[in-house]
Amino acid sequence: MHQDFSTDELTVATQQQLKVACLRVGKQFYALDIMCIKEIIRLLPIVAVPKAPDFVDGVINLRKAVIPVVDLRRRFGLEPTLEEEKKRRIVICTIDGRIVGLLADEVTEVVSCLPTDVRPTPYYLSGAEAEFFPGVCRKGEQLMMLLDPRKLLAHAKPIDMSQLEAAPLAEDI
Repeated sequence: MHQDFSTDELTVATQQQLKVACLRVGKQFYALDIMCIKEIIRLLPIVAVPKAPDFVDGVINLRKAVIPVVDLRRRFGLEPTLEEEKKRRIVICTIDGRIVGLLADEVTEVVSCLPTDVRPTPYYLSGAEAEFFPGVCRKGEQLMMLLDPRKLLAHAKPIDMSQLEAAPLAEDI
């Protein structure tokens, strides 16, 4: 059965799609809205900054711009890894007019999610940790925590993701 859609219906459907970059940090996958991403680059030399928050790895020099780099592993309370450096990426984002790099173990792809693919944050991520993750989105069988980069950077206290590493997301969806 063939169904015709008006141009308005197609426009509304496309506008409602959320395009996200899939980031892997540890064993977990995260989704970041591509509207805040300027570019994704390979690892550059990172210069440590004294008295910076623990989760700030340091700064990079990208085309004469000095950009702070947030290590998502440290931000989520995960141990440093001997991850292959060739897979690690710095996601350059604009957040509230500021440019920041987010260091991820890997950026796998960019996908489109429909609003129906997004579910509430799992119940066991309640309290302070829940505010960093406005929801969970599904891409096929893969589940990804949506990241809120503003809140991710606004709070200095560590985000304890050990409960997420231990509990499967699939139970809640």
